Amino acid sequence: MNPFKLTRIPTIKKPEQFRAHLASLGLDLQLDDEITLGDASPLRAPLQWGDRIIGNRWAIHPMEGWDGTTSGGVTEPMIRRWQRFGESGAKLIWGGEAMAVRPDGRANMNQLIVNETNKAGIAQLRETLIAAHAERYGRTDDLVIGFQLTHSGRFCRPNDKKRWESLIAYRHPILDKKFNVQSDEQVLSDDELKRLTDQYIAAAVIAKEIGADFVDVKHCHGYLLHEFLGAITRPGIYGGSFENRTRLTRDIIQGIQAAAPGLGIGVRLSAFDFVPFKPNPALADAGKLGPGMPEEFAGMLPYNYQFGINRENPLEYDLTETIEFVKMLSSLGVKLLNLSAGSPYYNPHIQRPAAYPPSDGYQPHEDPLISVTRQINVVKQLKAAVPEMIMVGSAYSYLQELLPNVAQYYVRTGAVDSIGLGRVVLSYPDILHAATEASTQGKLEGRFICRTFSDCTTAPRNGLRSGCYPLDDYYKKFEDAPKLKEVKKLAGV
Repeated sequence: MNPFKLTRIPTIKKPEQFRAHLASLGLDLQLDDEITLGDASPLRAPLQWGDRIIGNRWAIHPMEGWDGTTSGGVTEPMIRRWQRFGESGAKLIWGGEAMAVRPDGRANMNQLIVNETNKAGIAQLRETLIAAHAERYGRTDDLVIGFQLTHSGRFCRPNDKKRWESLIAYRHPILDKKFNVQSDEQVLSDDELKRLTDQYIAAAVIAKEIGADFVDVKHCHGYLLHEFLGAITRPGIYGGSFENRTRLTRDIIQGIQAAAPGLGIGVRLSAFDFVPFKPNPALADAGKLGPGMPEEFAGMLPYNYQFGINRENPLEYDLTETIEFVKMLSSLGVKLLNLSAGSPYYNPHIQRPAAYPPSDGYQPHEDPLISVTRQINVVKQLKAAVPEMIMVGSAYSYLQELLPNVAQYYVRTGAVDSIGLGRVVLSYPDILHAATEASTQGKLEGRFICRTFSDCTTAPRNGLRSGCYPLDDYYKKFEDAPKLKEVKKLAGV
């Protein structure tokens, strides 16, 4: 049996009840009792980015749909997704889609690839989004759209939905076993990294030609550039010291600035990490995943792996290098930062707090509000340390009906600049509008709110297309829906 009883968010009806629950957990998470409606809402306030205006404080996170063509092209479900981004009303579209800079860097064989062949299709995605936004909201001059550029590194599966073809920054004593890394030949060489730098630059040039306002040079969730930030054990010019571990970042950013002048640059960053977790079999109910527990690390101290982690106790974070990295980005002229944590592949509870696990995850071993609070307060610390950086916060979806109250407090008090949401807008594109609209009194419609069932993660983990199968009628009727149901049954989710 699980070691604690989870209080589910929908059972908490009022802010004062939520405060009492937070107090029982010893958590410092704040919220406003009343939602400010209409144009006076802090969530509708414009945000200055250079010479551009971002029209409100909502952002849409980038997503992988596992639903492109095998050549990395655009499909109908992808177009629908971008249309809903436009309909949502968010004025900052952060990446839209995780776009691979080369074919072997894909996390799945249906991931979008930024290249000349797919250029027209990606342009159609952007145009679809803008048209949907214009039709509903009138103006688009305050709409800022970025493309996320990525290489999946350790999590590459470019040719088969179930076969890892990992390309890594360094050998990891825990993750190598989990992701079938068996040879030093899978460690990218210094020469390969120089070629990869050129590929990021080429992808950014294409993004600018399509009309992107910025590119996100992705540094989160254990993907390649994020992994390099923790490459302490790697020899040579890309490993060891902080200067060396950030060399690839600097080369890519400065290369983009030279080749695509005027194109903005942002970074989505996992600000901290924990040691990988796994299900605890000793506490598993019959036929179900066990609650999370850390992998054994006692013989690995000091823990010289991963980024933003306490090397003496990798169950705690350390923001020393994170702050140094963010200041480095600012000195390079990067003023957009989207913050996340950890990785959905090896410690999903700190990255995407949820009441229900994906099929390769584990049951909650603690209240997910602990991870929500941790992420929100880390962003607050980073904003205080580097105030000139525009920061987007994550982990708000778990708050469900209380999302507007918490989001309003942290934007109003300057602890974060923008609130990022992901797949919740696919089932509920009106969520951002409802959160501040007088006609709704700031109340969200319960039947469309993400309840963190994790089907959007379980599906791609098992080679199916990602979407909101429980709440979105489009995916309820999707051909992958019965396959997903069977996967969940077999996995004990």
